[in-house]
Amino acid sequence: MDKNTWIGFLLIAAIIVGFTMLNRPSKEELAERQRVQDSIRVARLAEAEAQQISDALAAELSSADSKTTTETSQEELQTRIKATYGSFASAAQGTEQLITLANEHLRLTLSTHGGIIQRAELLDYHASGDTINPLNLFRANESELAFTLITANNRILQTSNLYFTPIAADSANQVILRLPTENPEAYIDFIYTLSETYMVSLSIAPHNMQMELAQNINSMELHWRQLIPQHEQGRKFEERYAQLQYMLVGGDIEKLSESKDDTKKESARVRWIGYKDQFFSSVLIADEAFSSSYFQSMVQPKHSGYIKEYKTQASVPFDITGKTPTGFRFYIGPNHYHTLKAFDEGVERENRLRLNTLVPLGWKIVSWINTALVIPMFDLFTGWGLHIGIVILLMTIVIKLIILPFVFVSYKSSAKMRALKPQIDAINEKYPPEKMQERQQATMQLYQQAGVSPMLGCLPMLFQFPVLMAMFWFLPTAIELRGKSLWWAQDLSTYDAIFHWNFNIPLLGDHLSLFCLLMTICNIGYTYITMQSQATDPNMKFMKYMMYAMPLMFLFIFNDYAAGLSYYYLLSLFITILQTMIFRWTLDDKKMLAEMEANKKKKAGKPKSGFMKRLEEMQRQAQQQAREQAKAAQKRR
Repeated sequence: MDKNTWIGFLLIAAIIVGFTMLNRPSKEELAERQRVQDSIRVARLAEAEAQQISDALAAELSSADSKTTTETSQEELQTRIKATYGSFASAAQGTEQLITLANEHLRLTLSTHGGIIQRAELLDYHASGDTINPLNLFRANESELAFTLITANNRILQTSNLYFTPIAADSANQVILRLPTENPEAYIDFIYTLSETYMVSLSIAPHNMQMELAQNINSMELHWRQLIPQHEQGRKFEERYAQLQYMLVGGDIEKLSESKDDTKKESARVRWIGYKDQFFSSVLIADEAFSSSYFQSMVQPKHSGYIKEYKTQASVPFDITGKTPTGFRFYIGPNHYHTLKAFDEGVERENRLRLNTLVPLGWKIVSWINTALVIPMFDLFTGWGLHIGIVILLMTIVIKLIILPFVFVSYKSSAKMRALKPQIDAINEKYPPEKMQERQQATMQLYQQAGVSPMLGCLPMLFQFPVLMAMFWFLPTAIELRGKSLWWAQDLSTYDAIFHWNFNIPLLGDHLSLFCLLMTICNIGYTYITMQSQATDPNMKFMKYMMYAMPLMFLFIFNDYAAGLSYYYLLSLFITILQTMIFRWTLDDKKMLAEMEANKKKKAGKPKSGFMKRLEEMQRQAQQQAREQAKAAQKRR
C-alpha cells in the first residue's frame, strides 16, 4: 500500500477513536447509571424480603390464634415481630378499615392496610353496557402503592404490609392515615386531600422519626402497580390507546409501547407518570421529581378482563426530619382535553404539566388542526345543546365549505381534461408507445395551450387530507362520544355491530358494523361517479379495478373503528357526491372546450414559457441519450 492509503487508514482510525472518546459517558453519568441499577436492585430485594416477612408473619399469627398456642409461643411471636419490624411492630398487626373520600365527580375508598387508595369510582361515567353503576377505574388488588422504609436497625419494610390508624382531619375533603411506632411521638402521616375535581393530593409527613429510621437516607423507593380493566366494548382500540406515559422535567413526553410488553429505565428526572387507557387515566405527579425510574408495561391475555398491567419503581425525596413533606398529586379521571388542559391555566410555561398530551391528537400538523379548528368547532356546536349526530353533521358541512373552492377548481380541471379527450386520443394514435416521450411532450403542450394543469386535481387532497386525519384522530378518542347513541348505534365511541358470529374472519373480525358498511357502499358509488366523469386510458383497466378495490379495503380497515368516525366519513362522502352532481350540472363540456380552443388561439403566437422550454430541453436530452444507448447496444451485438 502506498503512503496515501496508510494516511487514509490512520485518519479513519483517528476519527473512530475521537468519536468514541467524545461519546464516552462522563464519570458523573456512569455513577448515575450505577446508582439507578443499584436502587432498582435494592428495591426489588426489599420488595421480595418484605413479602417474605409478611407471609411468614401471617402464618405465625394464624398459628398463634389457635387454641393450642401457649403463652410461651405468644411471647416468642411478639419477640420475632419486634425483631422484624423494630419500632413499627405495633403496625404489623391490625384490622383493615375502609374510609370514603368523595366529591360530585370522584369517590375514593382508602384502606388503612397500606394507607392506599384501594378503589376509585368515576361518578360521571359508566362501564360499557352498564347504565346504573359508576365506572370503577380500579378496585381492590388492582392497584398497589408502596414505599420502602429502612429502619434504624437496618430492616427494610414496605408500607403496603403495615396498618395505619385513621386520624380526625380538619375538613370533610381530607383523610389522615397515621403509621404509628412504639414511640407515641414518632409517626408518619399520609394526608389525602380531595379537590373539587379529579385531583387528589398526598402528603407524606414524618414526625420525630430521626431515631426510628436510618439516619443516612434522603430518599425512599416508590412501587406503583396497576391493572387496567377493560371498560369498553372494542378491546382492540382500548389496547391501542392504553399506554404508560411519563413527562420528564423539562417537558418531554416519553411513552412505552402500546402493542407489546415493554420496559424502560430512565435516569433523567421525571415529573409525572401516567397509566392510561382509551378514555381514562391514573396519573401520579411528584411535587419534586421522580429519579432512578424503572417502568414496565405488560399486555394482558385477551379473556382476562384486563388490558394492560403497569409497574413503576422510582426514588422520591424523603426528609426524615419532617421539615419538608414528600408531596404527590393523583389525577384519577377522564382523558378529557379541556379538563386536563385546565391544570396549566395561569401556570408558568416551565411548570406546566401538559396532562392534555394524554389525549392523542395525532402528529404535529394534525394536532395543530385539532386544537385550532376541530376542538373549538366541536365545543361550539355541543355548547348549543345539539344532539351529537347533528354536531358531527354540522362539523362535516363546515369542513366541506372550507375546502369547497379547491374542490371546484379540481373538478373543473378534470372536466377540461375530459373535454380534451378526443385530442389526447389523437395524440396517442399519432405517437405509438415506443415514442412515449414525444407523446408526453405533445400532451403537455396541449395542456399548456388549453390552460389546463393536471396538478390542480391534487389540490383538494392537499388541503383535505390533514383535516381528514385530524378527524381520524379526534373522533375515536373524544370522550364526549362515549355512551352517546345515534339510531341503531348505542355508543358512537365504539363499533356499531349489526351482525355477530362466533369465529374470526381475517382482517374483518367477528362482527359487521353498519355505519362502516354504509360508508363503503357510499364510497363505491362515489368511485363510480368519479370514474364516469374522468378521461381514462382504456389500456389501464387494472387501475380502474384498483379504484373500486380501495373502498372495499376501507370496510376491513374501519370495521373495528368508532361508529362516530364512520358516520363522519359517510356524511363527508355523501356531501362530496352532491357537490360532484352540482358541478356536473353547472359546467358545460362544450362551452369549456370552446373556451380552451379560444385560449389556444390566443397563445399560438406567444413565446413558450420558461418552464415549457426547460421541460422540452430535458425531454430532448433524454431522447438523445436513449438513441445513443440504443446505438451502443447495437454495436455490442
